[in-house]
Amino acid sequence: MTELIDQLISFFMQYRVITTIIIVIFFVFINRWLSKLVIYLLSKLINKTNNQFFIAVLDAYEKPLRTFFIFLPIYIGIMSFDLTLSTELLIDRIFNTIIILIIGSGLIKLSSKSSRLFEKLKEKFAMEFDEILIPFFSKVLQVVIIAVILSLVAQAWGHNINNLVAGLGIGGLAVALAAQSTLGNLFGGVVIITEKPFSLGNWIKTPSVEGIVEDIGFRSTKIRTFANSVIVIPNSTLANQEIENFSSMGKRRIMFNLGLTYQTSRDQMKKCVERIEEMIRNHEAVHPETIMVRFDKFNDSSLDIFLYFFTKTTVWAEYLKVKEDINFKILEILEEEGASIAFPSRSLYVETVEKENENKELTVEG
Repeated sequence: MTELIDQLISFFMQYRVITTIIIVIFFVFINRWLSKLVIYLLSKLINKTNNQFFIAVLDAYEKPLRTFFIFLPIYIGIMSFDLTLSTELLIDRIFNTIIILIIGSGLIKLSSKSSRLFEKLKEKFAMEFDEILIPFFSKVLQVVIIAVILSLVAQAWGHNINNLVAGLGIGGLAVALAAQSTLGNLFGGVVIITEKPFSLGNWIKTPSVEGIVEDIGFRSTKIRTFANSVIVIPNSTLANQEIENFSSMGKRRIMFNLGLTYQTSRDQMKKCVERIEEMIRNHEAVHPETIMVRFDKFNDSSLDIFLYFFTKTTVWAEYLKVKEDINFKILEILEEEGASIAFPSRSLYVETVEKENENKELTVEG
């Protein structure tokens, strides 16, 4: 048995390059199954503990682990050769960089806004994560992680981070002056997030734009207009504008004047007002809190009924549908009562002289 082992060792030492390459190729090809096995065993172990944090970590590091199992046999195979000191140092630096990038990619995925980590933290600690805060915190964490990754990679390649930081300190003033607008937009984003005038998916209107909020970043906010175009507004500009948030309405107002002709009798007017008010009060899509239907005034060319009420929905499309349905019902009531809607008109009185010297009145409506 010992002779067989000695022969195998002797064969390996004699053909070390070939056998090493074969072993590396073998492990690269079985990497898929090996990584699946390791991840499966880890998931079984973590699921038994029911620790949601570790489950989220494993979910984030599933792909990075597979990448690690690809580079590990290659690294071991290369380092088994007789290399010079400088070559070994270079290989070590490359492998260390790969390890840093693998760990960093897992952390970036773990800190993404779609990560299960935020969901579990919200459930466990009853934390109120706003829809704006999750993407913002995610981006902040990712920027910090990327900065740490870059510093670690620089250290792995022998660069002194302290000198770099000192250089940034000397040029900090110049950078701050050059980045005034960027800093203003950043602070504008902080103001938007802390004051929460709107959230993702809200329908807002400002002096410059109206639409649905799609994204809030460090520098700007993306708003999709009803024409389906996307407008990007700097946060510093948006934070200093008046913002009307239609999505925060619990109900939406309908207010207008309905003008009837002067041929409408008192009884017709009274009946129309009563029936319109009854119809609106019994409409399932109308909010019952504030409903006003009143014969308001004698206008120049019409008898005006004032209507003031609210829809339960604040969604624009649904609001228009409710408004349309009420308008049709009003037309039906007016037809049944024999009343007509007035239109703007003007009467002209023309004096004519005839044989009997009588004044005749000609009325022109238009």
